[in-house]
Amino acid sequence: MAQNQSLSTQEVADILHVSKSTIYDLIRRGEIHSYKIGRKVRFTQDDVDAYIARSRHEHSTAPVQRIDTHSTLLTPEPGEAPELILSGQDVVLDILANYLHQVGVNAGRTYLSSFEGLLALYQGKVQATACHLYDGHECNASFVRSLMPGVPAVLVNLSYRTQGFYVRKGNPKKIKGWEDLRRTDISILNRRVGSSSRILLDTQLKALGIPAGRVKGYDKLMSSHLTMAAAVAAGDADMAIGTERVSRQIENLDFIPLLEERYDLVLRKDSMENPAVIKMLEILSSPVFRREVAPFSGNDYRDLGRIIMEV
Repeated sequence: MAQNQSLSTQEVADILHVSKSTIYDLIRRGEIHSYKIGRKVRFTQDDVDAYIARSRHEHSTAPVQRIDTHSTLLTPEPGEAPELILSGQDVVLDILANYLHQVGVNAGRTYLSSFEGLLALYQGKVQATACHLYDGHECNASFVRSLMPGVPAVLVNLSYRTQGFYVRKGNPKKIKGWEDLRRTDISILNRRVGSSSRILLDTQLKALGIPAGRVKGYDKLMSSHLTMAAAVAAGDADMAIGTERVSRQIENLDFIPLLEERYDLVLRKDSMENPAVIKMLEILSSPVFRREVAPFSGNDYRDLGRIIMEV
């Protein structure tokens, strides 16, 4: 049932005000991401947002190169290497990559999780990675120290966003917070190992002394916040962890806010004098860029471009 809440080809065509055949052409050219359920093509809202973001910059000097580094042990593909590769799954990074192209920086994009992105940065596979990992006390810094041992790093803020529980409309199970994970009458949905939501859940379970095996649905994995939210709305589970922004896209769903997470861009300190990095930081701090990214997310950009800390 959860898949019925994803976007069909016709729904995406309606959003973009184009024909279905145009959508299929975009898929063939690799200009919009999609996935299949059987023979049916489906899209997430993030796929559509990312395409819109890229389309707004058709005057860029060159197309942004997508780098497939889903395994951080892969060697780079042959061809002209980007000066700077941005890792992360937020549409803001797609917009940033296009801005870099406009100022002459050959930027590439890869879509690793926060955990995988930090490993790739440590290995020198990428030059900047977005991170939103919470250890129960602070955001990001402890993971940077652990996954990039001995490598000085700089955290530059992208945004703040709210994490919480997706529950069905009206919250029929009266779920209030983390303690409800002890209840035997509640089922959850989870993300794969290494995702920020999975790490947040595991951190809270450990703090509460709750064995993961006792949580109904712990092993039921979903591919994204959107698919989890849709599944909860459809009654496939009682709750799941995700961001507030996604909850606004799904009907028959309520959101229980739990914490504000900080979403940072992590750089190696020794790259701060790199001309491409300097240009990127200038873009992040510009009022023009702030106005550009605001419509694509419900996030708080109060510290966008500010160096938060060095670790």
